[in-house]
Amino acid sequence: MSLSFTLVLIIIIVIISLQGFNNQSFQYKYALSPYDVVQNKKYYQLISHMFLHADWTHLLFNVISFYMFGEFLEIELAAAYGSSLAYLHFFVLFFLGGLFSTLLPLIRNHTNPNYLSLGASGAVSSIVFATMLWQPQMELGLIFLPGISIPAYIFAPLYLIFEWYAFRKGKSNIAHDAHIGGSIFGIIYILLINFEKGKLFIFSFI
Repeated sequence: MSLSFTLVLIIIIVIISLQGFNNQSFQYKYALSPYDVVQNKKYYQLISHMFLHADWTHLLFNVISFYMFGEFLEIELAAAYGSSLAYLHFFVLFFLGGLFSTLLPLIRNHTNPNYLSLGASGAVSSIVFATMLWQPQMELGLIFLPGISIPAYIFAPLYLIFEWYAFRKGKSNIAHDAHIGGSIFGIIYILLINFEKGKLFIFSFI
């Protein structure tokens, strides 16, 4: 039985994250430091940080979200474009979404040697928002309100509003700017490959 691209990436993320848990110098070397990327040309951090996590809670939250949305999106893309092209679209959404999510942190922190970021959140946000745009009617459960679910076309804008508010407030260690960047990339990419999905998302409000 072949593994989905989502599961392959999750296995890699877990293995590398565990290495980071056990080796702090490894974690620091491959986490994202905008200062090091710009000043010391450590461009590999733009990718490597996606496979590291601060702790088990951080790791589990990302891989569970990634699994739930990634598996669904892979199936949907394969049905629409065939397996080979679906893998390509998924690859672009994850890796370029993750890269796009670093733009704002790079701009804001390239002169700050103390800023450090790690985690697949930006890339996962790209997958999550691509999925919600693809299927705006899908019901999403709320972790903090068990038994309550809302459609994706309602959840998506509420999530972005929350992330923007939290980003502007700026009183946490969560990279809200990366979440916003990844989400925007996921939306843009789906509109580029299937603009009708954007229309369907808008019409869901009507």
